[in-house]
Amino acid sequence: MQINITGHHIDITDALHDYVTEKMQKLTRHFDHVTIAHTILTVDKQGQKAEATVHVSGKDLFAEHTTDDMYASIDGLVDKLDRQIIKYKEKIGSHNQKSGGIKNMAEQA
Repeated sequence: MQINITGHHIDITDALHDYVTEKMQKLTRHFDHVTIAHTILTVDKQGQKAEATVHVSGKDLFAEHTTDDMYASIDGLVDKLDRQIIKYKEKIGSHNQKSGGIKNMAEQA
C-alpha cells in the first residue's frame, strides 16, 4: 500500500510519519485490496485534524477526525476507516451469497 502524508500548518516529523504509516498498515488486516492512502494532517485554532482518502478496489473511502492531540486524531481516523473498510467488504461479499436466484430456483423445483 502506498501512503502519502501531507502536513498543513505542521511539519511532518519522523515520529509522526512512522506513526501514521504503522496505523495505516493495519487497514490491510481486513481487506487486502487497499492500494493508496492519502493522509492530510492539519493544525487549526479548533484543534488538530487528521483526514484521509483511501482507495480500495472500486471505491474511495474518506474519513476525518479532530481532537486536541494529533496522535488521538490519527487513532480516531484509522478506527473510522477500519469500520468503513469492513462495511465495504461485507457489502461486496453479500452480492454473491443471496439465496434467491435462477440457480437456486432450479434446485428447489
